[in-house]
Amino acid sequence: MGQGETTVLEYLSEADGPQSLPITPLTRPAFKAWLAEQSAATQGWIAATGFQAEAGASCLLPGGTGEPARVVFILDELDPWCWANLPGRLAEGIFRIDAALDARAANGAALAWELGNYGFRRYKAAAERARPRLVWPAAADRAHVSRLARAIILARDLINTPASDMGPAELSDAAIGIAQRNGATCRVIVGEHLAAENYPMILAVGRASDRPPRLIDMTWGEAKAPRVTLVGKGVCFDSGGLDLKSTANMKLMKKDMGGAAIVLALAFMIMEAKLPVRLRVLVPAVDNAVSGNAMRPLDVLASRKGISVEIGNTDAEGRLVLADALSEAASESPDLLIDVATLTGAARVALGPEIAALFTPDEQLAADLTAAAAVENEPLWRLPLWKPYRRMLDSKTADIASASDNAFAGAITAALFLQEFVPSTIPWAHLDVYGWNATARPGRPEGGEAIALRALYQLIAQRFHG
Repeated sequence: MGQGETTVLEYLSEADGPQSLPITPLTRPAFKAWLAEQSAATQGWIAATGFQAEAGASCLLPGGTGEPARVVFILDELDPWCWANLPGRLAEGIFRIDAALDARAANGAALAWELGNYGFRRYKAAAERARPRLVWPAAADRAHVSRLARAIILARDLINTPASDMGPAELSDAAIGIAQRNGATCRVIVGEHLAAENYPMILAVGRASDRPPRLIDMTWGEAKAPRVTLVGKGVCFDSGGLDLKSTANMKLMKKDMGGAAIVLALAFMIMEAKLPVRLRVLVPAVDNAVSGNAMRPLDVLASRKGISVEIGNTDAEGRLVLADALSEAASESPDLLIDVATLTGAARVALGPEIAALFTPDEQLAADLTAAAAVENEPLWRLPLWKPYRRMLDSKTADIASASDNAFAGAITAALFLQEFVPSTIPWAHLDVYGWNATARPGRPEGGEAIALRALYQLIAQRFHG
């Protein structure tokens, strides 16, 4: 199946329950009480296996004739991802959760089980091992969990794919495939046509590569519905340009299109759920490469908005392509405008790899998105659009410099640069994300990650529920 398909697990209906092996979820305190009520044989078995009742641990109990009879699982009620420990530990078979879960817990368990099986296997020659299957928890919203799992897998697969196979053309092909699946329209402006249609900064960033830059422009939904516009940074590989990155800093730059992957996955969810919105997705897809026609430090670029931009550092290219896309997005005065980008190392220094940095001048939008993130157990943190720092982007030659000359407040100055291209009347949020799991955790292997996807979908679904 293609990217974004749920290939790692087949969920089963309740009709398969009688064939399934029960999983008994217990918290650590509940396990002690449960164990005290068990037979001496069960207590002896658990002691003999050396089982420790730590969150995420499991123990397979035998029946009277030695056949598998039950799985005891130590549940962390504060972390729905704990269910992702099980698929990698259990053998092939059919399992069911032998407990009454409310809707939120059921959704979390089903999603964690699905993603506990995820692995990026495109280039692996070895056959995939047989996977355990789960009977749907009774209270789970099957359609929502399935959409969400496919969207997360889509984003992860796009980010994990090496830049050799995920350039601007391949990224636009992925967008076209998503659009065709859902009856959306998708227009792609390629190469020198960007100049003809007034996207000068997208062209300037991408022209040094032999893989032509492009702007992906997808639309879906009723024309009179509330307008939601998503913009994603699609730098398919970032060498740093003439301000070349070091070897260590360049190694992971296949993930620099993580913002594009996340907004495409979000668009997939919105369309699959048929939310009552007029959706537009803009993805500037480029390589930041080195050649004789690469942009140079202190070059001055025109922009779609008409603001002249002096290049402070060629490695600060993502904000340039986003600025042209945001200018076009703003031309329609959408009811909500969100951009997602793997934009600055400064955000990672401030918040680490797991927390998205949120910038918005809109207090209500900040509150709503923070609340949505809390519901989804998906951390983000608001950083200030501190206006006095705008002076760091002053240029003696142009209207604005693309980057500050000092190392202070890099994530903030990048967001302030983007704000120049968005009118204050438009509800706008900028998310600076890492797009990558730096270390493996249950359900979240090292590699590409759809950071903030669930929170963003929750926000949009609540704002525009029809």
